[in-house]
Amino acid sequence: MKTSLVPIGNSKGIRIPKLLLEESGISKDVEIKASKGMLKIIPIKTPVPKHADETALLSEKTLRKDWDRLEEDKAWVNL
Repeated sequence: MKTSLVPIGNSKGIRIPKLLLEESGISKDVEIKASKGMLKIIPIKTPVPKHADETALLSEKTLRKDWDRLEEDKAWVNL
């Protein structure tokens, strides 16, 4: 694909089509590396918390407390 550099303030940038972003898996933060005549854009993967399962379980317990209340049952009956 051919594209042009565009001015962005004191810098220059390129527009990356949505289809290319989807194919590459790039969605947010990236690292840019330069070598002779080339730029390489690499996605930065956010680490998964060590205790992700534990966090999900705690969230489920909290939600269960909110949903298992008499006020909630009454509110849903009126809908």
